Amino acid sequence: MTKMPKVPPLDGLKRRIARHRQDNAGWTEGHFVRQTFCLTRDEARAKAREWFDAFPKAAYWTEVESWRQLDGDRIEFTMRRLPSAD
Repeated sequence: MTKMPKVPPLDGLKRRIARHRQDNAGWTEGHFVRQTFCLTRDEARAKAREWFDAFPKAAYWTEVESWRQLDGDRIEFTMRRLPSAD
């Protein structure tokens, strides 16, 4: 029967992860501005159009990140955009 190799020490990996987290502590997750809404279908369309008009997709990468239909013809959705166009 063959002998299983020992698990290598993970100290180096742990140090690299800790250093990476410390170096990037000020960054937000994904660098996007997100806002979630729960509106009727017509109101949801109007709100999404409002976001696309205020923050054009070409400059802000605006998009409907996720959505789902709830009871009573309500839509829960998350809009996502960059914080600035620069």
